[in-house]
Amino acid sequence: MTGTESAPGRVVADDDARGPLSGRYRWLSIGMFSLIFIAAFEALAVTTVMPTVARDLDGEGLYALAFAVPLAAGIVGMVVTGNWTDRAGPIPSLVTAAGLFVVGLVIAGTATDMGVFILGRFVHGVSGAAVIVPLYVIVARVYPERLRARVFAGFAAAWVIPSIIGPAAAGAIVQVVSWHWVFLGVIALVLPAAAMMLPPLLRVRTQVQGDPDVPWSLGRVGWAVLVAAAALGVSLAKELDGAWPWVVAAIAIAVAAVAARPLMPPGTLRSARGMPATVLQKLVVAGAFFGAEIYLPYLLQDRYGFSPALAGAVLTGAGLSWAGASWLQGRLGDRLSNTQAVVIGSATLAGALVAVLLVAVFGWSPWIAFAAWTVAGGAMGLMYPRFNVEVLALSARSEQGFNSAALTMAESLGAAVALAITALVSSTVGAGVFAADFAVTAAIALVAVLLAPRVRPPAAAPAGAVSAGDGAAR
Repeated sequence: MTGTESAPGRVVADDDARGPLSGRYRWLSIGMFSLIFIAAFEALAVTTVMPTVARDLDGEGLYALAFAVPLAAGIVGMVVTGNWTDRAGPIPSLVTAAGLFVVGLVIAGTATDMGVFILGRFVHGVSGAAVIVPLYVIVARVYPERLRARVFAGFAAAWVIPSIIGPAAAGAIVQVVSWHWVFLGVIALVLPAAAMMLPPLLRVRTQVQGDPDVPWSLGRVGWAVLVAAAALGVSLAKELDGAWPWVVAAIAIAVAAVAARPLMPPGTLRSARGMPATVLQKLVVAGAFFGAEIYLPYLLQDRYGFSPALAGAVLTGAGLSWAGASWLQGRLGDRLSNTQAVVIGSATLAGALVAVLLVAVFGWSPWIAFAAWTVAGGAMGLMYPRFNVEVLALSARSEQGFNSAALTMAESLGAAVALAITALVSSTVGAGVFAADFAVTAAIALVAVLLAPRVRPPAAAPAGAVSAGDGAAR
């Protein structure tokens, strides 16, 4: 071990300077990165194998529901885990979430009809989202502030790498064995990841313990269920006829906004400076990026005749630039403030999406879209770790779980709403009219540009609450 202990579970000097893979951080970091990698691989693998699953289980009519259910269930999982983590610390909620994840894999992997498979997807949704919240809290309570951006860069890389290898690996498993093993095989990866994390976590259990005085909040669970139902309604509105899709979507979005208000820091929906604006900003940029992502390969195949493999490479380019920018912001540390990262990233994302829109409108070279989307991935990689760092830096210890859940829920809600709106636009103007879809996402990105400066905490923020990196920005 490098470094010395100055307090139980606290490593100083050498380990803090060398990084999250040094000394007593090593196995905890590798275990956390592994859990993120597994969750990301499973999510991407499902997208690849779902057509095969639907045909095999005679469930084509439930295809959309198989994607919408875990997204909605995840919102409930985040809220429950956030409250539990604040009360009991991250260890009980993390172990339970990982166990439920394995249960979901078993249910989905052994399903013989689509209803049972969707039940497995429901458990996936709850547990996969629930895993993220305690991991964020562990970062806040175990790692020094100077390393947090680098840890979150590792999270980003662990999420992005499966986007490069996951679809091909899942397809190979389906061809060589069976789609069932896309789920069952992952179980063999979850157990070693958990085994890596538990010993170092138990050594610092007093450091990560929760506050039993934090009350259980059944009311928040009720609001979360309502948000989940509204998100499900937005996702499925496009299945209706006539003008009803827009009516139902508008009502569902309004309900989701009202129900989400008690689940987010006060002032989030009005973009109050500091942490509330940070949570809202993640919602907006997630909507812009993920709302556009699903249409770009479609554009390249439909209009430019790209093969599926070549069209999919545009996503690989964005994944690589996301990972690279995440690494860069981690190395920059305090030299790049959280606010500066978000402002630069939001402006870069908007410019990239406008470029994609122009390609769709004027029929410019598809390689311009390819380059623009690679830039968009870099913009997200620059911003995303700093959202987490900023929220944790501004959170009281007893609210780290709640605020981490809010930040994660914001991403899911922003992506769900943007995907639903672009789907409605497609159904209204006709499939293949890509300019309308990219116009929506570019407009969302421009909103992000306007809101980005509000991420900077107000001057009246409590001393010590603001991350060190923002000193240069104020």
